[in-house]
Amino acid sequence: MIITPVLAGGLAIAGLIAGYLVRQFIALRQLNSTEAKTREQLKTAKTQAEEVILAAKDRAANLLEEAQQEERSRKVQFERLEERLLRKEDFLDKRSLDIDEREKSIGKGLEELKETKTKIDELGLKAIEKLEKISGLSHQQAKEQLLGNLENFHREELTSLLQKFEKEKRDEIEKKSLEIITASLQRYSRSHVADLTTSVVALPSEELKGKIIGREGRNIRTFERLTGVEVIIDAPESLTISSFDPLRREIAKMALEKLIRDGRIQPVKIEEKIEEAKQELDQRIKEIGEAAAYEASILDLPKEIIFLLGKLNYRTSYGQNVLVHSIEMAHLAGMMASELGVNVEVAKKGALLHDIGKAIDHEIEGNHIELGRKILKKYGISEEVIKAMESHHEDYPFATSESFIVAAADILSTARPGARRDTLENYLRRLGDLEKLVLGFEGVKVAYAVSGGREIRVFVIPEKIDDFGALRLARDIAAKIQSELKYPGEIKINVIREIRAVEYAR
Repeated sequence: MIITPVLAGGLAIAGLIAGYLVRQFIALRQLNSTEAKTREQLKTAKTQAEEVILAAKDRAANLLEEAQQEERSRKVQFERLEERLLRKEDFLDKRSLDIDEREKSIGKGLEELKETKTKIDELGLKAIEKLEKISGLSHQQAKEQLLGNLENFHREELTSLLQKFEKEKRDEIEKKSLEIITASLQRYSRSHVADLTTSVVALPSEELKGKIIGREGRNIRTFERLTGVEVIIDAPESLTISSFDPLRREIAKMALEKLIRDGRIQPVKIEEKIEEAKQELDQRIKEIGEAAAYEASILDLPKEIIFLLGKLNYRTSYGQNVLVHSIEMAHLAGMMASELGVNVEVAKKGALLHDIGKAIDHEIEGNHIELGRKILKKYGISEEVIKAMESHHEDYPFATSESFIVAAADILSTARPGARRDTLENYLRRLGDLEKLVLGFEGVKVAYAVSGGREIRVFVIPEKIDDFGALRLARDIAAKIQSELKYPGEIKINVIREIRAVEYAR
């Protein structure tokens, strides 16, 4: 079938018209559907709005009712408060009236008392005038004469009472102080290890001795020159390092142990190991200082002070380790300060740092107290701690209560048996000098040094020395001992005057 162009064009136009009509129909249906949905949504929204309005009205009504109830409650409270205030006002008015009446009554009483006092004074003056006329003495003269008579009559009794009171108070103070010191010593007990002037290094084999000595003694001379110690080879399996300086001795011991482990012993290695030992010792000193501060419960010291504190572990005083002595003093001072109710922290710090100057007194000129004061001031230690530590040898006056405690702790620590050690020869010579000095006084019969030289018992001739002379003799002996002898701690002088009366019944 052949379609003519005219027919094809007509069909195309008809198709376009049909498509347009279909689209219009579909659009009309969608429009009707959208309008229906919109009407439905408007209806739903209107319904919801009406519900919200009703709920809001109900809520508003409830809030209004609550506000009205709260207003009524407050009104009742205000009425009650107003009623209480009115009652208090009435009470205060009545109280004010009572006070006014009492003031008037007191004023009248004071006026009456003044009048009575005036009359009494007038009568007293008249009585004194009559007594002065009768006795022929003025008031002041009679008073002085009466007091003089009473003083003369009761002089001996008053003197005896004062002496008795003084003795009782002194005994009480001594008893209390002894209790505190004894309690502190019992609570703190520490073993004492006296440091020697030598250290021993064990050798794993005899062959190492030759290496340590070196060819023609080259190695051992280098070692002694660099460390400042003396090496003694007199035992089969050990070496002895001798030096009065514990710090140098410790460096030498550490370096020698390093050389033995390394096995290569020659001058260059010796120098290298000595430098390593010095660095390790600095770290060890710091750790020792921190451990000491921790043991004494003092945790706010500067790191420079901690380092110097650790160096005290390598210092000795009369054979006693200075750091051990300082830690012991800190514990004793803390316990005594706690018992006496003074500043425990200041007392403990003053005791722990009292010998800090000894860490550098071999390097810088000056005594350890002055050096210690300068060190503590330099690193910001408080003035209370400096005052507590500077008086332990009585170079400075005792400025605070803590300074007395530090000095007492120093004496307790140093005087404890076994804490310090002199040689036997020095010990015997010191006791002999002490007895010889006391026997040089007139009236002394015999003298004995006891308690390791801490006490001297002096027996006097009673015909030459009376009771007051015995007191004077004790003071003179103490003064001479202080001026002529050197000793650690203190010495008690006990002068004994004994009279024996003997008779026989036949």
